[in-house]
Amino acid sequence: MLSGTMTPTRQDQRSCPGAGGSPGEELVTRPVHPSQGLDQVFEQGLPAFGGAQLRRVWQLLDQAIGRGIPMSLAVSGPVTLSGQTHTWLNPLLDTGWFMLVSTTDAVCYHDGHRALDRAADNPFFHVDMFGDDGALRDDRTIRVTDIGFSEDVLLEQDRFLRALLCQEEFQGRMSGTEFRARLGRRYAAQEAQNGVEEGLLALCWRKDIPIFVGAPADGSVFLNSVELWAREQAFGRPHRFELDLHREVFESCAFHRWGVTASEAKAIGTLVLGGGVPKNFNLQPEPALNQILGFEDVPGYLYDIQITTAPVSDGSLSSCPPAEAVTWGKVDKDHYGSTCVSMLADYSTVMPFLTKALLEKRERFERWGERMGEKALFEKHPEARGYLRPTEGYRLMKRREELVNQLVAELRAREDDFPPADDYPLAPLKDED
Repeated sequence: MLSGTMTPTRQDQRSCPGAGGSPGEELVTRPVHPSQGLDQVFEQGLPAFGGAQLRRVWQLLDQAIGRGIPMSLAVSGPVTLSGQTHTWLNPLLDTGWFMLVSTTDAVCYHDGHRALDRAADNPFFHVDMFGDDGALRDDRTIRVTDIGFSEDVLLEQDRFLRALLCQEEFQGRMSGTEFRARLGRRYAAQEAQNGVEEGLLALCWRKDIPIFVGAPADGSVFLNSVELWAREQAFGRPHRFELDLHREVFESCAFHRWGVTASEAKAIGTLVLGGGVPKNFNLQPEPALNQILGFEDVPGYLYDIQITTAPVSDGSLSSCPPAEAVTWGKVDKDHYGSTCVSMLADYSTVMPFLTKALLEKRERFERWGERMGEKALFEKHPEARGYLRPTEGYRLMKRREELVNQLVAELRAREDDFPPADDYPLAPLKDED
């Protein structure tokens, strides 16, 4: 079993039909040394227990990508600060398989550290997670689990963000996706100037991948806007930057509707790493479209592949398995038994290997296509078409206005379906003294 994985409980298995394989499915026990790649190890060398859970995650990722399903990614945790951006996350997003990202303000904030002018050398280093945190504080070292960096990095990042938010392009109301695209463009310029490897926001800006943050006030990017707002209150210095949360949620609905009605696959999938707000925001478009806006023909995710450390018994959203999400309409009720899985694991221990396996399989299809021709390849291996879809991706940021306007037009055509907004008989308030 891979380090960091946990054997699923009976409740986990019951909550996610097919989580460890289908009844009657052959128990494959082939040796690993003849395998041509990690994908074959996942397919044939993980026969049981926690390994079977990992095999199931692999099988569903392989299916979704092979079928050409547009995928969303929900990721929480310090994925940029820890450098996982460069090891597996950016290579995964650069494939063109993912339509959007849902994450945290902190992920966006820490993504900029390596490109700061004073960070010519990597500003991060290993620390003992069970060491003397008082001594680290005296040394002005910030610790995140087993990663350390100087407090000066935070202070310089704050200076950078405040200077950025003073620029003319940020003086106005905009959705979070537009703001993070502009922030990614600025990060890209910093990275180019200082010779730093491309970060998450820069990659998403380059590929027009929307980045959603469901709790923007819960992070330091927004705290720097608060500082400028406080200056306006105290000193009268204008600060006009404002996030349009209504627009951001509506954009997520427009992208979801595009995926299930207008994309080539007419279905979408999601990969959920961790939980919390990124997961919830990522799953909200279907109930927003169905229960709130009244559309009756909007299915949930066809594929829901989740890796989380939260036990299902804690009742949190982070631990909520796809089967529970079916009851909310967030996951397709007719297929979840065969297209969903929730694995108990620390995603940082498995995603590098899963990503490597996916990329190896794509590279193998590329080689075969060069040898036999694309037409013959697709006839013999239909899933190669999904793996080899254009790497430029879906570029939904470029289609943002079009898709939002299209959804508004659909709502306008259904105006008579909307009841009055004040039709609930509210309890009267008691007169106050």
